[in-house]
Amino acid sequence: MAILIDVFGRKPLLMFTAIPQLCSWILVIAAKNIYVFYLSRFLQGIGDAVIFNAGATYIGEIAIPSVRGSWGNLFAVCTYLGQLLVNIVGAYYNIRTTAYIFISLPVIFFILMLLLPETPYFLLMKEREAEAYKSLRILRWINNVEDELISLTKDVKRQNSESGTFKDVFTIPTNRKALLISMAIRGAQQFSGLAGFNVYTQYLFNKAGGDVSAAMSAIIYNAILFLLIFAFAFVVDKFGRKPLMTFSSFACCIVLLIEATYFCVDQYRIIDTTNLKWMPLVGMLTFILVCSSGLGILPSLMLSELFSASIKSKALCIIHICFSVYILSVSKLFQVLTSNFGLYVPFYFFSFCCFLSTIFSYYCMPETKGKTLEEIQQSLRGHKTDQSKKISP
Repeated sequence: MAILIDVFGRKPLLMFTAIPQLCSWILVIAAKNIYVFYLSRFLQGIGDAVIFNAGATYIGEIAIPSVRGSWGNLFAVCTYLGQLLVNIVGAYYNIRTTAYIFISLPVIFFILMLLLPETPYFLLMKEREAEAYKSLRILRWINNVEDELISLTKDVKRQNSESGTFKDVFTIPTNRKALLISMAIRGAQQFSGLAGFNVYTQYLFNKAGGDVSAAMSAIIYNAILFLLIFAFAFVVDKFGRKPLMTFSSFACCIVLLIEATYFCVDQYRIIDTTNLKWMPLVGMLTFILVCSSGLGILPSLMLSELFSASIKSKALCIIHICFSVYILSVSKLFQVLTSNFGLYVPFYFFSFCCFLSTIFSYYCMPETKGKTLEEIQQSLRGHKTDQSKKISP
């Protein structure tokens, strides 16, 4: 995947995702047995893998520093929007009808991508300067982009002068540092307990005294999460990545600690919790609020910012493999701990993980707010950067 992104470009690979996504929905419509659904999910996974790699790269390379935070977070916003729409449609229609409804989305995506240019970064990597100039004019909506093109050309040449193999991701100190930071922030997101609230949404609603179906509780949960993620997506460039990530991790730690204590007290009947039935639901809503401010959105954004052009696609490939492992690990761990010890144990565990995330965010996580991609590379090397000019992404 990493090689294809660098050989064929970001735009063609993104357009390609329409094919496996479309075929996936067609298989759902035509499915007669479980194995066809397996094949459908496999094709969907191929499309998702390309989007998570090429999509993050594309957004990071076309956006200017002042809006890269908002634009980069739209990737996460659209992910949560997709989850919400599938929950809503799936609650009222069977799987075949749902597939008929969503089968048009890959086609629409393909058409819209036709209208967008390739990233100037990739075009300059391939020494296609005239096309890069045209791409910049389209992206910036102005004709005078010579200064930005000169600056961008200089940055790309310097980054391309570096070796860009998979081995270099691990052996070059700057690349290794960016990789470890990316793995840590992705891990912090998945081990924050977000999956736990998602799985036990109905339980928390019912615990509060409500009679809410599994489908409706999922819709409410994802609707609140989407709205908050959408709202916070546009404040990242104002407050910065590091402060928001630190605050979000610490706040999640406290909320999860309180929730875990409640579940422990309730399970062992230490005190009468009859008058505290509202606490799990309020805790869940508070968790969604504080998680949305940082842990829910920042990892996707920062993955597109931290890597040099020469190794970005390869590094993102590694990160998204780790991402899949994180998801599988958290899902299984949550189930095992809950079944063997009780609901409070995974929540204590996630609270501890958020505590570690707080320390990491405060002491180790770099601030990328307002910096060009080249300035981020220089800061990872420990060099001070001149931020008086912000013209290239």
